[in-house]
Amino acid sequence: MKKSYYLFNPGRMSRKDNTLQFVPVGEDGIEGIPKYIPVESVDNLYTFGALDANSALYNFLGKEQISVHFFDYYEHYTGSFLPKEYLLSGKVLVAQTNAYSKLSKRMVIAQKFIEGAAFNMLKNLRYYNNRSKDTTPQIEKIESLMLQIKASTEIDMLMGIEGNIRQTYYEAFELIINDFEMGNRTKQPPSNEVNAMISFVNMMCYTLCLDMIYHTQLNPTISFLHQPGFRRFSLALDLAEIFKPLLADRLIFSLLNKKVIQKSDFDHQLNSCLLKDSGRKKVVKAWDEKLNETIKHRSLGRNVSYKHLVKLECYKLVKHILGMEEYKPFKAWW
Repeated sequence: MKKSYYLFNPGRMSRKDNTLQFVPVGEDGIEGIPKYIPVESVDNLYTFGALDANSALYNFLGKEQISVHFFDYYEHYTGSFLPKEYLLSGKVLVAQTNAYSKLSKRMVIAQKFIEGAAFNMLKNLRYYNNRSKDTTPQIEKIESLMLQIKASTEIDMLMGIEGNIRQTYYEAFELIINDFEMGNRTKQPPSNEVNAMISFVNMMCYTLCLDMIYHTQLNPTISFLHQPGFRRFSLALDLAEIFKPLLADRLIFSLLNKKVIQKSDFDHQLNSCLLKDSGRKKVVKAWDEKLNETIKHRSLGRNVSYKHLVKLECYKLVKHILGMEEYKPFKAWW
């Protein structure tokens, strides 16, 4: 089975027959022992250190349909190498563009994204409310805000509602997470351990959505909730809203409360806090395990992985914009 590979150290990667050769390079320029990765086992690559590679390697990765996601020193997502699209469909592209261009159609989809995201946030809050964490004030406020979703008539209005829902949701993190304080949501850079975890795992969720979009006929730059812009795959941001509560937030709660991730796994600097390599490795290990877990799908009647759920969401969106079936956002039932 193919899997993701994570490159935390700077180094040089090249093709070696039908394998990928990665040579780590230390700060002193001394090369380490080469590592060999069979190309048929690679789903995608995540690089957190400087990667030295040439066009021959990227040609090889492109032919093998292997994506590469890049992150800088501060764990910010900086971009992706995506192979040539292999599921091109002019019909879907035209329909997706049309659904974005007509405000009435765009609003329907955007509202569904927020509806699904808010529902899954409430699912988390109710879970902990039943376990001696009093999240009732946040639940009631989010339920009230959700009543405004269908009444919204502009994207900016809807984004304002989404922002209020998420701010209320984050207030409950102080109750749910033990031994760590979140305070305000801070990014670029995160100010404390909880914010560092949120930023890191949210990026993993975003790149997962981007990978799944690539394996469908959707265009990742044409979005409905987030404004399409230069140099970003905004449709992945849309889809991530639905899955962050289920995949990212639940993982954060588990890793911190079970003390898998501890204060020693963070690097505190002036006005910033980042995960050390030890912490990153624990997070990505748990992330991969989570994506490979399966649940019994209500509609399909068979077990599907969490990773496949994201791809199914893409297929549902394709059917909606083609007028085949109304889009209903994924809502957790467990």
